[in-house]
Amino acid sequence: MYDVIIIGGGPAGITAGIYIKRAGFKVLIISKGEGALIRTEKIENYYGFEIPISGKELIEKGEKQAKNLGIELIKKEVIGIKYTESGFEVMVANQSKDDRYVAKTVVIATGVNRNKPNMKGLQEFEGKGVSYCAVCDAPFYRNKDVAVLGNGEYAIGEIEELLPIAKSVTMLTNGKEPIENRSIDVQINDKKIREFRGSNKIEEIEFEDDSSQKIDGVFIAQGTAGCLEFAKKLGAKTENNNIVVNDEMQTSIENIYACGDCTGGILQISKAVYEGTKAGLVIINKLRRKEN
Repeated sequence: MYDVIIIGGGPAGITAGIYIKRAGFKVLIISKGEGALIRTEKIENYYGFEIPISGKELIEKGEKQAKNLGIELIKKEVIGIKYTESGFEVMVANQSKDDRYVAKTVVIATGVNRNKPNMKGLQEFEGKGVSYCAVCDAPFYRNKDVAVLGNGEYAIGEIEELLPIAKSVTMLTNGKEPIENRSIDVQINDKKIREFRGSNKIEEIEFEDDSSQKIDGVFIAQGTAGCLEFAKKLGAKTENNNIVVNDEMQTSIENIYACGDCTGGILQISKAVYEGTKAGLVIINKLRRKEN
């Protein structure tokens, strides 16, 4: 059991972890090691670097700083968060039964997912057959035909939630290759999608080869799970593709915090570091009050 699990190893997540660890609490940072910052060639507007530094270098320095303080940092893809009797369990891809990551508090610091599917009919049917959370919405599709849009570990995680409940589950890869060494046997449709159709709810998927597939629901799990997917799984409030937080960086769910790009505003390193600091200090005070 950890005091705090931080999802995301960028400036916001690492900063929060540093403050919390230095206060004597047990911290785990889980990060796949990808994000917008790591693809930034040159940073010359961040305090303290007289010579421009690349995003990759900055991330590496942050990780070394965290490890030097004794923070546990693992490189795995997080695919979900769920409630447990003792706190929150963070689920990762290819997780064994012996690997359970449970904490009293979770900080979401994954940045923002800039690759949200842009397909005709998708937005119109959100909440009307289009879902972003299998854990939340699978019971509504008992004995029905559903599909999961995605081709990676995140999609597999959603499929695993749906298989015991739905009548059938299809993986929609939208023209991409599905991951190899899949842990489950599932029907795959690799055709390019033209649009989602229906009247009051989603009823059919039309593909670019003019074929179609009847469907009762579609679960979006493209790429890797991002901040909005985690928030929606937990029922946390989101607005304009950002996680809503209060002045203490807490979401609408108690003991779930968010910081960095995922909360909106200016997408700058300095803002991420500030919010990571704020989240860290608030969490420290809360954990100390519980100890007394």
